Amino acid sequence: MKIGFIGLGNMGGPMAANLVKAGHEVTGFDLVTAPPEGAARAASAAEAAKGADVVITMLPNGAILQAVAAEVIPAMKSGAVLCDCSTVDVESARAVAEKAASAGLGALDAPVSGGIGGAAAGTLTFMVGGADAAFATVKPLFDIMGQKAVHCGDAGAGQAAKICNNMILGVTMIATCEAFALADKLGLDRQKMFDVVSTSSGYSWSMNAYCPAPGVGPQSPSDNGYKPGFAAELMLKDLRLSQQAAEAADADTPMGQLAAELYTRFVEHENGKGMDFSAMLPRFEQRSRG
Repeated sequence: MKIGFIGLGNMGGPMAANLVKAGHEVTGFDLVTAPPEGAARAASAAEAAKGADVVITMLPNGAILQAVAAEVIPAMKSGAVLCDCSTVDVESARAVAEKAASAGLGALDAPVSGGIGGAAAGTLTFMVGGADAAFATVKPLFDIMGQKAVHCGDAGAGQAAKICNNMILGVTMIATCEAFALADKLGLDRQKMFDVVSTSSGYSWSMNAYCPAPGVGPQSPSDNGYKPGFAAELMLKDLRLSQQAAEAADADTPMGQLAAELYTRFVEHENGKGMDFSAMLPRFEQRSRG
């Protein structure tokens, strides 16, 4: 399959590399990063999209997505599929899908879960919105880049699923870090805490798979000085998207709102930028109730 790949950063680069390794013809474009070995380099996003069966984008936000879509949609051949793997607002995803459909193209919003490690290993989970036919076209590529692809519904459904998932993740990570900090002050050994909670009603992905306490549980960013697997500023972005969506849908999300406020404080005022989102634990360790 001929693939145009636009956005070759920490996530897009490894994803494109896995497509090349699987034997697909990949042409990449990024303002900063060169395509992976074996992929051709385009001079523009439109050039990367020209003649492609599928154009995949991995971009920072909805505004950039809409700008790139405006450039690539006129360059794409009829019947091709524009598949956006960025995490953006639902409104942007739906706007791009509408423009693509008007041009005779398929469109998918397919944000991912699994982080940089999952992108490199080809074990991402894709949450996908869009038409059945477009999903069927891109499904073989999802199978290369990830371990699972869930077709969540029509345009925007993938972004809705990602936003809801990461709101849960942000809230549970804060609760996990609070609990470890409390356990420390109560004199409870961290390993004993993990042994109990990871097999009891308090277990969660944040505790069991991505434990924020160094030396406890499976290896995680906490064991590497909180170097990001998933950066705190990216969690903040997703939590803000969740609150933007909640406001638009008139949904009451008090825990999501509080999580967004705490990560805002952590990233913008407490040197959390550039740290993993699980670095909330040392933050809570250093704070008292007052």
